[in-house]
Amino acid sequence: MNVLETKEIKNQAGEEDPNASWIETLQSARYKDVEQRVVRQLVQALIYEGILPYEYARNSTGLFSLEGRTADGWLVQYRCPGEFKESFGLVKLDKGPVMRVAGDNETRPASLHDVLAEVVSQIPQPERVTGFMDELEQTLLKDLQAQSQPRSAVLPAAQRDYDELEGDIMDAHLYHPCYKSRIGFSLNDNRRYGPEFKQPLVLNWVAIHKSSGRMNHSARIDYRTFIQQELGEPDYKHFASVLHQQNKHIDEYWLMPVHPWQWQERIASIFHPELVKQDIVWLGAGRDSYRAQQSIRTLANHSAKQKAYVKLSLSITNTSTSRILAAHTVMNGPIVTDWLQGLIDRDPYARELDFVILGEVLGISYNYDAMPDFRKSKAYGTLGAIWRESLHSYLKQGETAAPFNGLCHVEEGGRPLIDPWIRQHGVRSWTEQLLQVTVNPIIHMLFAHGIGMESHAQNIMLIHKDGWPARIALKDFHDGVRFSPQHLAHPEHSPELVPVPASHARINRNSFILTDDLDAVRDFSCDAFFFICLAELAIFLARHYELPEKEFWSMTAKVIREYQMRLPQHEARFQVFDVFAPTFQVEELTKRRLLGDSEPRFKKVPNPLHAFRTSSC
Repeated sequence: MNVLETKEIKNQAGEEDPNASWIETLQSARYKDVEQRVVRQLVQALIYEGILPYEYARNSTGLFSLEGRTADGWLVQYRCPGEFKESFGLVKLDKGPVMRVAGDNETRPASLHDVLAEVVSQIPQPERVTGFMDELEQTLLKDLQAQSQPRSAVLPAAQRDYDELEGDIMDAHLYHPCYKSRIGFSLNDNRRYGPEFKQPLVLNWVAIHKSSGRMNHSARIDYRTFIQQELGEPDYKHFASVLHQQNKHIDEYWLMPVHPWQWQERIASIFHPELVKQDIVWLGAGRDSYRAQQSIRTLANHSAKQKAYVKLSLSITNTSTSRILAAHTVMNGPIVTDWLQGLIDRDPYARELDFVILGEVLGISYNYDAMPDFRKSKAYGTLGAIWRESLHSYLKQGETAAPFNGLCHVEEGGRPLIDPWIRQHGVRSWTEQLLQVTVNPIIHMLFAHGIGMESHAQNIMLIHKDGWPARIALKDFHDGVRFSPQHLAHPEHSPELVPVPASHARINRNSFILTDDLDAVRDFSCDAFFFICLAELAIFLARHYELPEKEFWSMTAKVIREYQMRLPQHEARFQVFDVFAPTFQVEELTKRRLLGDSEPRFKKVPNPLHAFRTSSC
């Protein structure tokens, strides 16, 4: 059945006609709403990253203008009111439509195809532009598909369980214009595997001969015990029997789950020689039911919440990244986990903050190095899995959690998810407490240990008690840390990482862990946390609760100053990793899609914390 089932429409045979339902959705008002979001985020990014020239009229509202050209060569303008925000000078357009103004002064709302044909097509490197256009169109269709599905939520969003919110927070990336492209998924695939649809799925399992695979695990677990617990005894015994029937022994293999889409679209065809030789053995489906989280390739065990999340190779592209799992990152996950958790265990102040590092405790990957080059490039990163600890195993009595990007989520009726919490506690008290529990752990890892962390809004979980912020959990560290080994507080504990292959480094210059550039360490945290995460929250609170952005950043600076006064022993690092610097470097996410990752794409942006550099707190 097709994916968009907005309401039942019958065909002549009296059966539901999904095609008619989809056409009705395309012609609905919701289509225009989603289209305008894509257009606004695209125009914002083109302006903010300096990809195309623009004009800004500083009148009572502020008006941005971009020029385009028709197929006949006539000039057109695209106009929308908006402003440069105090938060990093971000460009935010008003909620109304972007307007297309033709030479004869004909004005109408701009369609996505208008902007693609008349504005985006002017960008050099047409081979990249074509793919970028496809990502924008796919974002429109897949977001429309998600937003149009019927909802039957029993509880208000603020009262829902964390796992439910992972499917309910459909806003995705609020900066990236290709926020839901999922290139590789058809609409049917998106309906089946997209997190918004909360479809249960079972994982396919394969056994990889140890001579053909790579495995690494945390020192805190035992591989066999862990796999038996995750599978459950019936599945473990069944898979052992499948291998035994083929004269194989389970101890000679690593057991790995595979996403059902990945098996069908990639593994069954790419690895057919290994399947013939039985270097890889198909075991069948497991019994546990899983559901996709916001990152799509990470799945939560819906049968047993305490069991680990599983992050799987998925050969799709979403936002700026291919969602495969490179072998070195799979191997590094447990190494980084043991290192971070060990540092926290030995750090009294980190233990006092009581924040959680969700450990990536086991990683398994196919060993692509044994493949000939002509096959390796196609297979690279397509067969890997990382097991991450479940948040539910860390929650205490009375605690629940929400994805941090859910704090900017607005329900269908226009009410923010956080509205009950704000009304109960007051916007300033609630915001101050939120900043206390989120800012301190991230700056502590930077100042006390010299580690930058990619803590953006999907990688932070707010743990709360009836909406009152209590602490945070952080995740996604297999390639989500950055540090200079010689500048660590405890270099004797520096992890021995699996190095990045030269081929990987060439095609993705933005992906690295080790660096001698200390600004790059600082900016790794500041880009993800202050720029992507807190800036959106600051703008959201100003829009919905009249908390001025400047006051938000003053509150943030106060938390940092209080930290620095309490732990003056880290003063040298306060200077080295200066979070009050005039500017930060942030990734240019749209340029990455347009120009590729063969070189780093960074933009220097004004730091809203700089104004409070010498303020007393």
